[in-house]
Amino acid sequence: MRRALILLVAATAFAQPPEAHPTFEAASVKLDNSGGNGSSSNGSKGQVVITNQSLKRLIERAYNVKPLQVSGPDWMENVHLDIVAKYPPDTKNEDRPLMLRALLEERFHLAVHHKTEEKPGFALVVAKGGFKLKPVANEGGSSSSSNGGRVRTWKVQRESMVQLADYVTRTLGEMVVDQTGLEGVYDFEMRYTNDDQKPDDNAGVDTAPSLFTALQETLGLRLKPEKVPVDIIVVDHVERVPVEN
Repeated sequence: MRRALILLVAATAFAQPPEAHPTFEAASVKLDNSGGNGSSSNGSKGQVVITNQSLKRLIERAYNVKPLQVSGPDWMENVHLDIVAKYPPDTKNEDRPLMLRALLEERFHLAVHHKTEEKPGFALVVAKGGFKLKPVANEGGSSSSSNGGRVRTWKVQRESMVQLADYVTRTLGEMVVDQTGLEGVYDFEMRYTNDDQKPDDNAGVDTAPSLFTALQETLGLRLKPEKVPVDIIVVDHVERVPVEN
């Protein structure tokens, strides 16, 4: 009797459907065949408008991961989409990626699994000279913008060290984990380039230190090479064309 009861409980547990993701109230999904290079994502209270964004980037957003954390068909980079989606105005920020995930599962039959891999990366740590910023009041949202060509200007308002590590990860294409131990949010502006060209190398050419050097000189942080565990989203199945709206 006891064994039968245990089997009944186990069977009932396995019969439970998986927890459903929150979903958009309505969504339009269309292929973008404009061939344009730029993409955008703009949100107002209750609506998000995404233009010319790749399917791979949408999967990254749905799982809140970086490009190197998504493994799947190469063609996902070449499928671009326009999405207009509505959601309740009081939706929590953490629910919106789950809504996007549900949309991709419904319209593209997305199926994935997770695996963990050790990959070469960096730990973001405080440099020997000490951290150079003071925390600011955490009032309002954070913002980060980067513009320029070979030499870039990175402007940040009210961002945490975790967000800073995320930006550096995307810039370098290698995983960077925050190990600074620093709390709070910070404002700063930093100029950097991807090479170590010195001012003497090319007179009249706009120059700046490498990202590695700029982090240390401007912020008092350094990147320490080490292997880091990375959660990989493996795409098992996804369609090229969305289900009709």
